[in-house]
Parts: sequence; structure tokens; C-alpha cells
Amino acid sequence: MVKLNRIYTRTGDDGTTGLVDGSRRAKHDARMEVIGSVDEANSLIGFAVASPDGSGPHEAALVRIQNDLFDLGADLATPGDDFTPSEMVLRVIPSQIEWLERQIDALTEALTPLTSFILPGGTEAAARVHLARATVRRAERAATALAAHEPVNPAALAYLNRLSDYLFVLARALNDGGAGDVLWVPGQSR
Repeated sequence: MVKLNRIYTRTGDDGTTGLVDGSRRAKHDARMEVIGSVDEANSLIGFAVASPDGSGPHEAALVRIQNDLFDLGADLATPGDDFTPSEMVLRVIPSQIEWLERQIDALTEALTPLTSFILPGGTEAAARVHLARATVRRAERAATALAAHEPVNPAALAYLNRLSDYLFVLARALNDGGAGDVLWVPGQSR
């Protein structure tokens, strides 16, 4: 269990932040960009849970995902090329991705088929989930950019990819099973 006695440490006043292995990185480092984007996505998922029109039966899944995103943050904060989880090293593992896939499949079964691309919106809850999805996509872009230069757990990359898919189908589910989706009309404003 993590115990935080004091929130400020002053160690970051020089523009660096500490990683799990004790190394320090500039706060604008590519690894920190990914971790920050994951944190933003997690906050937006919390925002979706707090929607006045509710995330309803999906709240438990979203809270589980928020916990998984903390696991992902810990994974990303542990540089190196050994992606084996241990008592001391937290890594995203395939079963977390498989759980997302099962959730996607279950939600998709109840959705009306897509006939067009959809605009992010509909109900307030769906719009909040779309905002979280777009932020997850940014985190994924930042993670793949990092992976071009440093080792990144392949399961972490897959998790981000699958999470954006999950959030897309969840937004549709929150839009009355897709019936309330706002459809893109190509060239409508010409």
C-alpha cells in the first residue's frame, strides 16, 4: 500500500521528476508526456463516471479501468526492457487487455450497426466518454513515439489501443445503444 505523508517534496523544483528505478527525467521528457496523458485520460474517465446522466451499469467497469490506468502509469514509470511483472515491478499484463476485449464484445452485441462515422456527442455521459477516448488516443500516440526510442511494454501499448476501442463502444452504448449517436454528414456545410 502506498502511504503519502507529504504531498510536496521539492525534488521536482528543478524541472525533473523521479521514476520507479530512482532515475530522474525532465518533466517534458517523452516518457513523462505519456504518463501525463494517461493521467489526463484517467481524470476524464472519472469525469465520465461523475456525469449527471450517469454511467449507470458501466461505473464499476470504468473504476476498474481507472485502477488499470494507475497500473499502466507505474509500468511506464519503470524504464527498462524486462516487462515481467514481479512483487516490486508492476506491469500491464495480457489478462487486462483480454478483460477489455470481453467488455467490448459484450457492449457491441447490443449496439445498432454503424451506418456512418459518428460525431463525439449525444448524451452528456457519452460526450464525456468520447473526451476520455480522444485523450487515450493521444496517450497512445505519445506511447508509440516513446517506443520508437526506448523500450515500452507491448502490453501497455495494446492496452491503450484496446481502451480507446472500449470507450468508443461505451459512448455508443450510453447513446441509447447507438440510437442516439450523432452521425457525420459528409459535406453538410458546403
